[in-house]
Amino acid sequence: MAHTANSIIINAPYSRVFDISNDIPRWTELFGEEYKKAEVVSKVGNEITFRLTDDENKSWVSKRWLFKEQKFAYAQRWEPMFPFQYMKIIWLYTEVEDGVKMTWIQDFEMDPAFTKFSGEQIAGFINKHSLENLLIFKEIIEREVTQK
Repeated sequence: MAHTANSIIINAPYSRVFDISNDIPRWTELFGEEYKKAEVVSKVGNEITFRLTDDENKSWVSKRWLFKEQKFAYAQRWEPMFPFQYMKIIWLYTEVEDGVKMTWIQDFEMDPAFTKFSGEQIAGFINKHSLENLLIFKEIIEREVTQK
């Protein structure tokens, strides 16, 4: 099993940080160049089923549950699972003096048939991209909040 955790403080009100960061169609903007498409397949209550397509044109479906009152979102990769055996993601939102501390936690295990990279290498890639992406989230959300 591999585990990553990365955080950033976004100087904006909690409600705006939560709403913007969980606006899946905006993920093509919020995640920089990582996703070419981010499409909501269905939404029932607090459960969102969505499809992401990356910069290599690979797509997968994930499910996300929003718990705005409890200040977190939980997601997991749904199909196809490969190259993972599982991928679980929690986004925590903690109100702090300077805004909102947004923390991304990912737990996953690689499928044994996937031999291109180890779980540790994938964790390294995820850490690098998470830090870059969190900076983009911060920049976009702070800019949008100050313009309104």
